[in-house]
Amino acid sequence: MRKQSGFTLIELVIVIIILGILAVTAAPKFLNLQEDARTATLKAVEASLKSASSMVYSKAVLKGKETSSDEVALDIGGGKTVATLFGYPVATQAALSALLDVDSTAWEYKVPETATDPVSIMIYPKGKTALDNCFVTYTQAKTGVVAKVETTDCK
Repeated sequence: MRKQSGFTLIELVIVIIILGILAVTAAPKFLNLQEDARTATLKAVEASLKSASSMVYSKAVLKGKETSSDEVALDIGGGKTVATLFGYPVATQAALSALLDVDSTAWEYKVPETATDPVSIMIYPKGKTALDNCFVTYTQAKTGVVAKVETTDCK
């Protein structure tokens, strides 16, 4: 008599069920594409803001306005001006909108409720709030401190 080798039908069904349960519980952790896309978009806004802020500072240095503790309107070209403080853009929607090419129907600007000195402004996707922890924060420059940009990960 020949010895049989391999799985029985019952064993095969049990293995398939176990693999299905594992796939259902593990897949969302590996396939969280929306969260990754939102975070990548925030990182792109952060990079744009850092780059634009550096370019504005460079223009301010060339015009000798980088040490001004008063708001100075700086011509950034293309018929646009931006308010600066210590050579960096101020933390207002008007100043950042002039610098960034973001869709105003998709993004919102908000000053944090715990506004401190220096002033900060948050940029976040419409439909999200500060509580969603999905935003870019721009903190304007003050004496001896350069402007700061921070990003959170979207959840």
